[in-house]
Amino acid sequence: MLKELNNVTQIQGEPRRRWFADEFFDLIVWYDDKNEISGFQLCYNKEDDEHALTWKRKSSYTHHRVDDGESKPHRKATPVLVADGMFNHKSVAERFSRESKNIEQALSEFVLEKILQYEISDDR
Repeated sequence: MLKELNNVTQIQGEPRRRWFADEFFDLIVWYDDKNEISGFQLCYNKEDDEHALTWKRKSSYTHHRVDDGESKPHRKATPVLVADGMFNHKSVAERFSRESKNIEQALSEFVLEKILQYEISDDR
């Protein structure tokens, strides 16, 4: 079940953010000056084949695979996002719906709605 992390580092010059996590998901939510959601990033399948869906009010959606930087032996690299347009929004939405019951209902419904709307906006 997703739980909010306490004492999330706020980066000067960037929007305020909240962070929720469990073993499968990381959800980072950004808020504007009016305390409205300006975007979020939902990382999923963290243990196996991590991907990230990002939604921003001004630029819509991106979907990436997370390259953990572990492909080179004896060298730990910084994880990076690489293009990956395939997104099984239905299975992610179903699991998010189950795992987000402990966070604010308005927030979980907002994110779930955006996950489901991905299909409509996806013309790849």
